[in-house]
Amino acid sequence: SGGTRAARIAAGHGARVAVAEDRYLGGTCVNVGCVPSKIQIRAAQLAQYQRENPFEGLADHAPAIDRPQIAAQQHSRVAELRQAKYQKILDDNPGINMIRGRARFEDANSLLVDLHGGGQLQITADRVLIATGASPMIPPIPGLADTPYWTSDEAVFSNETPEHLLVIGSSVVAVEQAQAFRRLGSKVTILARSTLLSSEDPNLGAGLADAFRAEGIAVCEHTHASAVGYESGQFVLETQKGPIRGDRLLIATGRAPNTRDLGLEQIGAETDKRGGVKVDEHLRTSVEHIYATGDCTDLPQLVYVAAAGGTRAAVNMTGGDARLDLSAMPAVIFTEPQVATVGLDEGQARVRGIETESRTLPLEHVPRALANFETRGFVKLVTEAGSHRLLGAQILAAEAGEMIQTAALAVHNGMTVEALGDLLFPYLVHVEALKLCAQTFTKDVEQLSCCAG
Repeated sequence: SGGTRAARIAAGHGARVAVAEDRYLGGTCVNVGCVPSKIQIRAAQLAQYQRENPFEGLADHAPAIDRPQIAAQQHSRVAELRQAKYQKILDDNPGINMIRGRARFEDANSLLVDLHGGGQLQITADRVLIATGASPMIPPIPGLADTPYWTSDEAVFSNETPEHLLVIGSSVVAVEQAQAFRRLGSKVTILARSTLLSSEDPNLGAGLADAFRAEGIAVCEHTHASAVGYESGQFVLETQKGPIRGDRLLIATGRAPNTRDLGLEQIGAETDKRGGVKVDEHLRTSVEHIYATGDCTDLPQLVYVAAAGGTRAAVNMTGGDARLDLSAMPAVIFTEPQVATVGLDEGQARVRGIETESRTLPLEHVPRALANFETRGFVKLVTEAGSHRLLGAQILAAEAGEMIQTAALAVHNGMTVEALGDLLFPYLVHVEALKLCAQTFTKDVEQLSCCAG
């Protein structure tokens, strides 16, 4: 996604652009990530609503689930978007030359492409953008390599409903897939080496773990697999708490940058310990005329960060001066309840030496949550002590993803919680929770009427 965006912008600025692609256009998001997973998650959500809903006058019933049809619909929408949003854009732009093959650096200005049809092509360029994305990271667990495990690339398009899915991992992909498979009919056990969402505010992971257990997902925290076996169609995970068995195993322990075979050592481009290319706010690498964006870098692995980086890199590669500001970067995990964050949490602020003041509002105080009978979760706002300038927000709520951008705008514009709490919000909407939480810095919301200003 970052590469396609950069190609279009650079060509629009008059550059002659060559794009070397070894696999498929559009990268992770449209092909095996955001798009197919959100279709899968939405289907699973609707199945769960049939199975169980909070309204006394609506009868629950077992959903009829046809996994092959869901998978076919996923593939169809992915192909449609890949053609319309990536292939057509490149085909319609005469300034872009699309090359099918695998590229690597020979030196800082020359690349060699192993062409799909055979042979090689040498390209000389005065600016290069690395946008090679990432692939599922496979942990070195003894025995794992000899088993037919899944990564998310396979799981997201699965035609089958495993009787018992085992998930190793505890972050975004692990929790999204665990809940989706549970709602589509599988028994699910998730193994977390630490806790769920361990890199986030602890209350987010704890709240999500409670929600998972309420749905029947077995959450095994502080648990790791020391070995993996496979026999007679069954996986066996050896753990410090005893063996755990299942008929499918999903490895969801993160994604590693696709940089190993690029020849970065030939050009002296610096990488982090994961292999991610280090970039500055202008998307420049340690080599002056070489830029990078997306999941192959040390930037957050989010498609909109990749695309924004691609835009800014293209501007800078063609003589401009653009920078990528991630200080108000929103992020969403599409479980139910959803998890959404922006800015700093208390721990991150503490590391930066910022004294904070925060408030947490349980959803039982939010009128829309009460009306929907969906009161699991909370909104937390973190401010700079004294000034009450909003530093960040952490949300666990059914519609957290639709709420977080309001908080992002408030963080970006340096608003105080008093200013946020004084704004007019529509009624009844989920995002009113931000207003109510902001008001808790100066008021007792339990003493306010439902639609209090």
